[in-house]
Amino acid sequence: MEQQELVSVSSSHHEPEWFIKRRIESFKKIDTLPLLQLQRFKYNTWPLCEEKGLLWQDSSKDLYQETSKADFKIVQLGQTTLEVKIPAELKAKGVILTDIFTALVEYPEIAKKYLYSVLDPNTERDLAYNAAFMNSGIFLYVPKNLELKKPIEVEIIQDSTSKNALVSHIVLVAGENSNLKFLEHLSTIGEEHNSANLVVEVVALSGSHIEFSSIDEMSKKTTLYFNRRANLGSDAHIEWNMALLNGCNTVGDVTSELLGEGSYAYSKAIAVTTNDQQVAINNQVINRGPHTTGLINQRGVLLEDSKLILNGIGQIIHGAHGSKADQENRVLMMSDKAQGDANPLLLIDENDVIAAHAASVGPVDPIQMNYLMTRGIPYVQAERMVIHGFLDAVLGAIPKGKVRERMLEILERKLIDGQKKYYGSQK
Repeated sequence: MEQQELVSVSSSHHEPEWFIKRRIESFKKIDTLPLLQLQRFKYNTWPLCEEKGLLWQDSSKDLYQETSKADFKIVQLGQTTLEVKIPAELKAKGVILTDIFTALVEYPEIAKKYLYSVLDPNTERDLAYNAAFMNSGIFLYVPKNLELKKPIEVEIIQDSTSKNALVSHIVLVAGENSNLKFLEHLSTIGEEHNSANLVVEVVALSGSHIEFSSIDEMSKKTTLYFNRRANLGSDAHIEWNMALLNGCNTVGDVTSELLGEGSYAYSKAIAVTTNDQQVAINNQVINRGPHTTGLINQRGVLLEDSKLILNGIGQIIHGAHGSKADQENRVLMMSDKAQGDANPLLLIDENDVIAAHAASVGPVDPIQMNYLMTRGIPYVQAERMVIHGFLDAVLGAIPKGKVRERMLEILERKLIDGQKKYYGSQK
């Protein structure tokens, strides 16, 4: 796609001039920018930026089967927003939940203020690609002093019934002293080979509390890049609960910037890899303000010929005195053909701090297996029970309800499929 064609396609979509200029700026820089840095992992040959084009396509509503009756949710299939539901009393109090392009037109000042306020798209190749070719996205704004009793359910479905990359951008703004739960579910429909580039920007203003939970189950025919980043003001809290259960090759980065004094981030993730899948994740918390707390807890399970790299990065900047950085990275190897690594990294530039890390890579505990099997539980079932216990540090944090039930269903299915291929017909 040429620059002029990108301008023409964007203009036909009624996008504001400043946004089109942003597209062009990033378009020019894509091929000159570095990739996301991942220890002991290379993905430069992956087809993440091959589809350099902006094509508007509607997706058929007939492809979608409703999974939730929630009255506070948004559903997007490809570039098509199928449903937006906001309780009337919340809408009257100023809550905004809409697709990103509607926000650019109907809420121009607030959208311009917060879009790209957390990350700079021109610092990394795949972020610039997202800014240049964004074709989907969501905008959520919660005013100050508002506590949302019900979680916001967000369903993003990649439409792979045709050839077209999904390039999505979510902006979540939590006003001062607000409180919310955000439940995201990613999936794929269709059999085409497509890339997906998914970016999330979280603005947590002073005193806000955010619980961000996600279930990721993109198709094995997808190639996925994701970047989730949050900036936190004074006394703001964020808790990430992420289940990375995709079937595809995946690279991702989750970063929490603790800017204000007393801010807090707890970043929890599980990943399960099967087949010849390759996955690498950076999970990072940066303590910039004084008396901030950054916690990381990652658990990975590898089956068959898969590869999984979990990088935990805790950084305390000079001036962030009285802060804490603690992390735990553990990988469970369920196959002698798999390749796994847990890499903890602490970057400390301040004296008056507490910092610690733990990491382990190894097979399932034989004592636990023997205990279960002596009580009549078959080997493969006992193995799954041990894995569930291993992952419970994150799974247990997901709110009870249909989202958590769905997560457990996906996890169990993926483990059973992996075991069948490894153990054959053994029950």
